[in-house]
Amino acid sequence: MAKVRVRYVCRECGRTTPRPMGRCPQCGGWNTFVEEAVVEPRPSQRAAADRSAPKRLGEIDAADLERLPMAQAEFARVLGGGVVPGSVVLIGGDPGVGKSTLLLQAAGWLAATHPVLYVSGEESEAQIRDRARRLPSDGGLESLYFLHETDLESIVTQLEAMRPSLAVIDSIQTVVQPEVGSEPGSITQIRHAASRLQAVAKATGVAIFLVGHVTKDGALAGPRLLEHVVDTVLYLEGDPYHAYRLLRAVKNRFGPTTEVGVFEMRGDGMVEVANPSQAFLAERVLEAPGSAVAVTLEGSRPLLVEIQGLTSPTAFGHPRRTANGVDLNRLLLTIAVLTRRVGIPLAEEDVFVNVVGGLRVEEPAADLAIAVAIASSVRDRPVAADVVLMGEVGLSGEVRAVGQLGARLREASQMGFARAIVPPGPAPEPAPPPGLELLRAKTVRQALDIALGKRSG
Repeated sequence: MAKVRVRYVCRECGRTTPRPMGRCPQCGGWNTFVEEAVVEPRPSQRAAADRSAPKRLGEIDAADLERLPMAQAEFARVLGGGVVPGSVVLIGGDPGVGKSTLLLQAAGWLAATHPVLYVSGEESEAQIRDRARRLPSDGGLESLYFLHETDLESIVTQLEAMRPSLAVIDSIQTVVQPEVGSEPGSITQIRHAASRLQAVAKATGVAIFLVGHVTKDGALAGPRLLEHVVDTVLYLEGDPYHAYRLLRAVKNRFGPTTEVGVFEMRGDGMVEVANPSQAFLAERVLEAPGSAVAVTLEGSRPLLVEIQGLTSPTAFGHPRRTANGVDLNRLLLTIAVLTRRVGIPLAEEDVFVNVVGGLRVEEPAADLAIAVAIASSVRDRPVAADVVLMGEVGLSGEVRAVGQLGARLREASQMGFARAIVPPGPAPEPAPPPGLELLRAKTVRQALDIALGKRSG
């Protein structure tokens, strides 16, 4: 008989220990260990003739990856051009960000030409039907097959019998294998269900999308094995107070992980945004002090975003530093450079920085725009409406070069900007687009003199 032993697994990071612990040594979480029973497999009884043998790589036929078409170009771009048959895609995101809506809409478009199965363990048939009524799909949702089921073997039976082109499992945390002997959503259940569905996808050629819950820290709930088993891991990001959503790939075996899709959440579903820069700058107030436009990169796509800075004399002994959409440490670095290298007194000023539209900017190329926005608010001098900024700020007050400068300049030129404040980069440099003037700034002080005038320091 197979042996059964007990171990303890952290709900947050998946670390296993032979005994319970109050605090996880890996993720630092308290009271996160849960007990699970592990059935040790018996030695393989397969005959020698049934076991696989090694082959030379040149003797293996290359797979013909004919992707399933996607009606949403933004979704297809993130996946690498479409859905690969037999692939397993895991999509995560905060509750209410629009994961189920996006997948139901994508499944509806594809169901017009291919058999598609949507399996939900969280919503009933009536709930899915009510939500599908407001989603555009050119009639494809009427042909979509729906199954309300949580039993893993029942789901696998339907997949093997129906052989759809695409199957959506919403969500992997609700799928249960009764023989496993643990509660739904446990690490053991998630690991077993993901491995089983991955094997079915490879054997039948059915592309499977798995919806995954996230923890309070924003990471996918369950063991790290869940991300290793699947072929693609996507995150749907967005601020609940804004309409824009970003679909980002953090792992993709069939395409790049540098692409980002932009969507807008509306009453009729997720609508792709073909020109994100125009959308993020739509409500920009021209010639307003404390406003600067940065050219940032989301994957390989350049985006123009408005960065707002506001300074106000502090009423307390310690001034506040508030960052919304940018990293707080980058903001503190920029404030220190402005105070020490440029001479702008900020020790008694509250400083607030915000990225308009709910977008979060991670790359250092927005440092220069943050510095100019703060200085513009301090001096109450607006930045010219036709100026964009890009550059990383160093601790010595220098402005460092940024990657893919040519793509950033082309995007700025297409949006109608006439001047760009950029650092002097290494030669050879890309020629600027016609109608766009490059203004070189080696230091933050020089950039402020160009953007705000000689009295900026």
